[in-house]
Amino acid sequence: MATLVTHADLSESDHTAQLRKAIVASTIGTAIEWYDFFLYGTAAGLVFGKLYFPNEDALTATLAAFGTYFVGFVGRPIGAAIFGHYGDRIGRKATLIATLLLMGIATFLVAFVPTYADIGIWGAVILTVLRMIQGIGVGGEWGGSVLLAMEWSRTHGERGLVASWPQFGVPCGLFLANLAVLAFSGLSGDQFYVWGWRIPFALSIVLVGVGLWIRLGILETPVFQQVVRDNKVEKAPIAEVVRKHPKEILLSALLRMGEQAPFYIFTAFIFAYATGTLHMSRNLILTAVLVAACVSFITIPLSGHISDRIGRRKMYLIGAAVTGLFGFLYFGMVDTAYPSAVFIAIVLSLIPHDMMYGPQAALIAEAFTPRLRYSGASLGYQLASVIAGGPAPLIATALFAHYQSSNAIAIYIAACAVVSLISAAFMPDYTGQDISAEYDD
Repeated sequence: MATLVTHADLSESDHTAQLRKAIVASTIGTAIEWYDFFLYGTAAGLVFGKLYFPNEDALTATLAAFGTYFVGFVGRPIGAAIFGHYGDRIGRKATLIATLLLMGIATFLVAFVPTYADIGIWGAVILTVLRMIQGIGVGGEWGGSVLLAMEWSRTHGERGLVASWPQFGVPCGLFLANLAVLAFSGLSGDQFYVWGWRIPFALSIVLVGVGLWIRLGILETPVFQQVVRDNKVEKAPIAEVVRKHPKEILLSALLRMGEQAPFYIFTAFIFAYATGTLHMSRNLILTAVLVAACVSFITIPLSGHISDRIGRRKMYLIGAAVTGLFGFLYFGMVDTAYPSAVFIAIVLSLIPHDMMYGPQAALIAEAFTPRLRYSGASLGYQLASVIAGGPAPLIATALFAHYQSSNAIAIYIAACAVVSLISAAFMPDYTGQDISAEYDD
């Protein structure tokens, strides 16, 4: 165990420097992991159906491709349980290094998976296994990256903003993933399908090296080190947090319905829908999602900052209500198939999402006591992957196939938003309160 450092042991300038390092390490590391995760989603919408399920009709191939995509979401709560345990046992820093390596290596190997033409259905099997490993890695990443930043925050009035920076890694990863695909999307003929799509996956190993170098240079958080100093490290944190905080875990998962399900419709399903059903340009959709990610660079930290002023719960409720209504406007614009209308709809799509995603990290993490925080926050956050993010593209595809109308998808988004509204209303709000001391004893 490294030398214990508390807030009181550091000067104001040293603390500020460590806080800055923690934010940078969390944000960059998270951006790299989400680059890996989103890259798969983009490829699933554009490429995997044709390459790994070529004997199926277009709809079935798309459903099959999103099925392998869903597997990654199943892995996320498993990763939350595994790495949540170690995050509360040995610390945030060491656990985050492990998640980065696991995620990065799995993504790198996707670049070399043979297609159906080479080894038949075994290509899809290998792809599914690697996607599961991806999910396990990202499942342990979120909780640690948020805590690494938030637990270095000295004042109660800045936690929403500080904790939102790891969330900022999501649009960064989305931007990088779509930029990488766009860079090779213009290859002539079938070269993109033959080998071009593989390059962004192979390049992920370079990003992993950068992230690893950054994370090795940070200190453990003072909050966790205080837990160690007080001899309060929990032997079985997962079991203990389930026993002591079942309400917070369940509410954390449910309040993400209106945030996570629409996000993966707006950033993954849209590729298959716009290019396959509406026959629009692949590059137009990629560019629009890139610009949407750039807008999130502003709206995520801004929403986190506003939550420090008006409260996490209030900010979240506003975001959920806006998202529930926006789904109808979104598909109304997309279904025109006018490039300008589709472009604007996609660019605007992440703003309602960000109104929830910005304050979400602090809202969830603050609900758990320090010695169980990594486990509890990770479990609650990642369980949503199974009920919200993972099945969303599949549900959207199935709804459109059955009803032949995007209104069904908009109603689905609204229903998810209602779940978030109800759950957020019952979620405890610790805005402005001290979260460094144990508060479940």
